[in-house]
Amino acid sequence: MFGFLDVPVEGAYHLIHAFTGPLSTALAIVLFTLCVRLALHPLARSAARGERARAALMPEIKALQAKHGRDRERLAAEMTKLQQESGTSLFVGCLPMLLQLPFFTIMYRLFTTATIGGEPNSLLGATLLGTPLGAHGLAGSPLVFVIAAGLAVVAWFSVRWQDRHRDATAEVPGGKLLRLLPFGTVLATLVVPQAAGIYLLTTTAWTAAERALLRRGS
Repeated sequence: MFGFLDVPVEGAYHLIHAFTGPLSTALAIVLFTLCVRLALHPLARSAARGERARAALMPEIKALQAKHGRDRERLAAEMTKLQQESGTSLFVGCLPMLLQLPFFTIMYRLFTTATIGGEPNSLLGATLLGTPLGAHGLAGSPLVFVIAAGLAVVAWFSVRWQDRHRDATAEVPGGKLLRLLPFGTVLATLVVPQAAGIYLLTTTAWTAAERALLRRGS
């Protein structure tokens, strides 16, 4: 199904093997994640500008909701028209997250595939805190608890940040769901390999810090 990722998976596999030492694999995952987020930073800056544009449009959005709240089709049409006229999108902030999916899939395959490039996958034997990085969920304890705790802390700070800037994000389609989305990463640790959990922890921490810095600079 994801055969088109075979080449990047094999390339990532050899890059990780370039690291040596007891923490080499975990460190490689962190550095891989940071490189991905650095490459996506221009999109994050665009998302921050879009957020400020949405904040400026909130009075008009609320007026449309009050006027057409019972007519969902008319409301959707008017919201689309407003976005086109203002040159912004209510969903531009989702782009950095969506574009990470291929990289997350690569990380997932690196620690779930028995063979890569026709050879046995030696990464399946990599460990951190005595836990295989390919172990799923509770089978990866105690590492899973460390990752889950880190994700919970980051999610808490992310939700607090959203609450402080609610005027820019409230009452838009899916706004309430987006507020709770950070806590979904904690649940994800129960089903993904620990290597993918490290990826999630690194990328969500980056997101929280990036948002705070971009907001401060606005």
